[in-house]
This record gives sequence, structure tokens and C-alpha cells, in this order.
Amino acid sequence: MRDFLRLLRRFGEAVTALFMLLIFATFIIQIAVRYGARIDGLVTVLPFLNPDLYGWTLEFCLALWVWLIFWGNAFVVRRRDHVTFDILSASVPRPVGRLFLGLTGLAVGIGFLASIEPTWGRFAILRLKKSATLSSLLGDWIRMRDIYSIYLVFLAVVGLRAFWSTAEAILGRELPARADKTGGDDA
Repeated sequence: MRDFLRLLRRFGEAVTALFMLLIFATFIIQIAVRYGARIDGLVTVLPFLNPDLYGWTLEFCLALWVWLIFWGNAFVVRRRDHVTFDILSASVPRPVGRLFLGLTGLAVGIGFLASIEPTWGRFAILRLKKSATLSSLLGDWIRMRDIYSIYLVFLAVVGLRAFWSTAEAILGRELPARADKTGGDDA
């Protein structure tokens, strides 16, 4: 099971890296076109540098950015990498701290999973809206709902991860490091 989870994590990291690569490549295209169009006669010699052909690049970068943020936070960022406000749970005995962690995980999980259905309802209007410029790159089928659908994946995955944290807290497997009397970590 641990190897499978490690493989999934590597896949998530690879997809995140792909999003960053695509954003960077699109940015380089934008620079080449922007400055290439300023050179007299270059567009007539190299018609593929015509800026009118690259209106999609800005919207493509923005869509990739949305996917990068929500995908990365759902699949790549670990719980220990998040900023936490654990001053209260770190100052109580471990069983009480586990209870706090379990209750907050339960609350976050319920909140995130319960928000999926209302969010999907709000996305209904987005199925009608087309992307302004991405149709020239991807075709006429892409809708704004497709672009923002990663948010639903984010809600589901983060909600399930919060339930996993609750299970870990109940079983006493994973707690944040606590400072001992000397100021060091006892983890």
C-alpha cells in the first residue's frame, strides 16, 4: 500500500511539473512573438510569428495556473508543509491533542465534501460559457466548467485527506512535532 501511495505521489508531482513546463513554454512563446513582431519584416518572412495567432497564450497560462494551484494542493503538498495553528494542541497532553486533531480533521473533511454539491450547482452556468480564446488551440468543445472542474477534485481530495488525518489521530500514528522543555522537537 505504501508503494502504491508513493507511486501516486510521484504521479501527482509529475503532473505538477508538466503544468509548470507548459506555463514556462507558453511564456517563452509569448516573449518570442511579442519581440519578434517588432522586428521589421520578420512576420512576413516567418508568418507563424504573427501575434494575431497567439491570443490564446494568456488564457492558456491562466487555466494552467488554476490547475497547477488546485492540483498541487490536492496531490502534492503534504500536511506537514501547511501552516498550522497548533499552539493549543501542542500545549495539552497528547491524547487531548489527538482529539483536537481528529475533530478538526473531521470538521474540515465534512466541510469540504459537503461543499462539492453546491459548488457543482454553481458550475452549471459555466457549462454554457466558452473559453474566449482557447477554442483556437483546443477546439470549440472546451467550456469554462472544464477549466474550473479541478476545484471539485481539490475539494474531494482535501476532504478525504482530512478524514485520513482524523483516522491517523485516532490511531495515534501521526501528530505534529511538539516542543519539549528544552525547546527541541521530540518527534
